[in-house]
Amino acid sequence: MQTEKVIDHIGNWLKNYAVNARMDGFVIGISGGIDSAVTSALCAKTGMRTLCVEMPIHQAPNQVSRGREHIQFLKDKFANVSNTEVNLTSVFEQFKIELPQTTEDSSLELSLANTRARLRMTTLYYFAGLHRYLVAGTGNKIEDFGVGFYTKYGDGGVDLSPIADLMKSEIYQLGKALNIPDSIMKAAPTDGLFGDSRTDEDQLGASYDELEWAMKMSEKDRSSSSFSGRQQVVFDIYKRLNKANQHKMMPIPICKIPAELK
Repeated sequence: MQTEKVIDHIGNWLKNYAVNARMDGFVIGISGGIDSAVTSALCAKTGMRTLCVEMPIHQAPNQVSRGREHIQFLKDKFANVSNTEVNLTSVFEQFKIELPQTTEDSSLELSLANTRARLRMTTLYYFAGLHRYLVAGTGNKIEDFGVGFYTKYGDGGVDLSPIADLMKSEIYQLGKALNIPDSIMKAAPTDGLFGDSRTDEDQLGASYDELEWAMKMSEKDRSSSSFSGRQQVVFDIYKRLNKANQHKMMPIPICKIPAELK
C-alpha cells in the first residue's frame, strides 16, 4: 500500500465532502484504540475543525489514558483540534434503573453493551448539530463489511466513513505513518462496551489478521471444505458472522406497496 498517498487521498476526500456539504468540521469519539486514533488524525490533517470527544462509561483506566494521550498528541500538532469529555456513566446507570427488570443473561449484557454505543452516538450528534460538524465513523473494512462487528445506530451511526475501505492491518500502517502513540499501536483491539478486559478477538473468536485472510478467501468464492484445522475454523467463523450480520450491512428494507393498492 502507498501509505502516504492513501493518507493524502483520505484527507482530500474528507475535506471535499465537508466543503460540499457546507459543514465546518468533524467530530470523532475517541476510544483509545487504533481506529479512532487514525480517523481523528486524518480529520485533523484536513485543517478543518476537529472535535475529539471522550465518552467514558465505566471505562477501563488504560483506555482512558490512551485516549487522552492521543488527544494531547493531536492538540500539540494541530491548532484546529479541540476536545471535550462527557462522562456518560451516570446517564447509563439511570437508563438501567428506568428499564423493567429482566433476567440477567447474555442477551441483557449484549443489549446494554449496544446501549452504551448508542448513547455515545447521540452525544456525538449533539456536538455535530451544535457546531455544524460531520460525525466521522471509525469502522474498518472487516468490521463494517466482513463480520458486522459494530452496533447498529451506535458506532455504525455516522455521516461518513473514511477508513471503511481499509483492512485493520492497513490501518496500522497508516497509524505508523501518522506517528500514532505506541500505547495505542500496541494495545489489543477492544470495543470497551462490557466494562471488562475482553478484547475483540475474545468476542469474535479470531484475530483481525485471521479474519482478513478469511474475507479474502470468501471474495475468491472459496468454501469451508477447501481448508482444514485452524483455517477452517476461522473461515467458518467469518462466514457465520457475515451471514448473521447482513442486516447491518444491507440497506433498511422498505415494504413497497403495489400501485393497485394505493
